[in-house]
Amino acid sequence: MEDLVRRLAHVRWLGGGSGAGKSAVARELARRFGVAVYATDDVLADHAARSGAREAPLLHAFLAQSPDERWVLRSPQEMLATFPWFAGEAFGLVVEDLLASPGDRVVVVEGFRLLPGLVRPLLADPDHAVWLLPVPAFRRRVFRERGPGFTARTSDPDRATANLLVRDAAFTDRLRTEVGDRGIAVDGREDLAALTDRVARRFAPVR
Repeated sequence: MEDLVRRLAHVRWLGGGSGAGKSAVARELARRFGVAVYATDDVLADHAARSGAREAPLLHAFLAQSPDERWVLRSPQEMLATFPWFAGEAFGLVVEDLLASPGDRVVVVEGFRLLPGLVRPLLADPDHAVWLLPVPAFRRRVFRERGPGFTARTSDPDRATANLLVRDAAFTDRLRTEVGDRGIAVDGREDLAALTDRVARRFAPVR
C-alpha cells in the first residue's frame, strides 16, 4: 500500500454528490494551473466493459435492467443500496488507469464514484481529497436546468426524476457524514471562480 500511495501522490481527488459542479471545477483548475483531468464519468462505459459479473455483480444486474426497472419501479432507498458505482464496484479500474498514465504532473480525478472509504487509503496527504456536497434545492435546480436526460426514456419521467433526486440526496447525506470537514457545501450562492478558489485552497498546493 505504501508504494501505491507514493505512485499516486500526484493525484488530487474531487468527489461529491451529483450536480455539485465537480466537472466544472476540475476544468477550471486545469485552466488555471495546467493540471490534467481524469473524469470518472467519461470512463463508465469502458469500466463496465472491463468488469466481469463476479467482481461487479451489482453492475451486471443494473445493465440487465430496463429503464423503468432502474428508475421507476424501485424505491429511492433500493436504488441507493444497489447502484454499482455507489457501492464502489470497478473503482480498482480508476486506480489502474491512473497508474498506467504519466505521473509527471498533477491529475485531478473527479466524479461521484470517489467514495471516501476507497480514496482515503490512497492519500499521501489528507488535503489531496475534497468532496462537494450539493444541498437539495441546488441539486433540483441543476436537474431542471439540464433538462430531460435518461429519465425521459422511462414510462414515467416525473416519477423517475423524483426517485433520482431522493436517491442522490441520500447519497450526499451519506457522504456528508463520512467526509466531515473535507466536504464543501454547494448551494449555488458562489460562482464557479469562488468555488474553485475554495477547492484549490483545500488541495494546497494544486501544482
